[in-house]
Amino acid sequence: MITLTNKNWLLAINNLKRKDKILKKIIHRYKSEKIISKKNAFYTLAKSITGQQISVKAANAIWTQLEKKIKKINPNNILKIKRNEIKKCGFSKQKVNYILNLANFFIKNKKIEKKWKKMDDKKIIEDLIKIKGIGKWTAEMFLIFYLLRPNIFPIADLGLHKAISINYKTKYPLQKLEIKKFKKKWSPWSTVATWYLWRSLDPISVKY
Repeated sequence: MITLTNKNWLLAINNLKRKDKILKKIIHRYKSEKIISKKNAFYTLAKSITGQQISVKAANAIWTQLEKKIKKINPNNILKIKRNEIKKCGFSKQKVNYILNLANFFIKNKKIEKKWKKMDDKKIIEDLIKIKGIGKWTAEMFLIFYLLRPNIFPIADLGLHKAISINYKTKYPLQKLEIKKFKKKWSPWSTVATWYLWRSLDPISVKY
């Protein structure tokens, strides 16, 4: 499977700069930055669940509280603390259930990460959304931030819609035809284009 190695990241940004003048300016602004995988599947999925339907700033604040409570976030440590202690960090009751469900899933499926690394994007999404609390958006964040897959375009991500609207002077949210146009334009490096557009919105880079 193709992933965003340093070499491929360079290929991607050179390709995108040739195709897209607006993206070229954004890339130049943040040329020393890139996606860095935590190389921890549980961490990425748990943090993605935290970020569901809330701002990057709010998600980071909640996650910081969880990290203060549990210095090393892993399935075993999550299951050791009381449900109410997780909730106190700022999680909704539903998200507490999702995080605990995810921890139990990883305990029961020790070799799942090796399996996912060999699967294509579509199959991984199909696999992940079977886990309660993980929808398509969270699965896409996993493909972007853990597996570093190069051509992920999270069409339901409102941050991406907002970034495109601001940078390309389009209506918000985007219409289906516009979404398809951008996806086609940035392929096969949609992940990189998406990340730079997110970066154009926030003072700190998105990390999962």
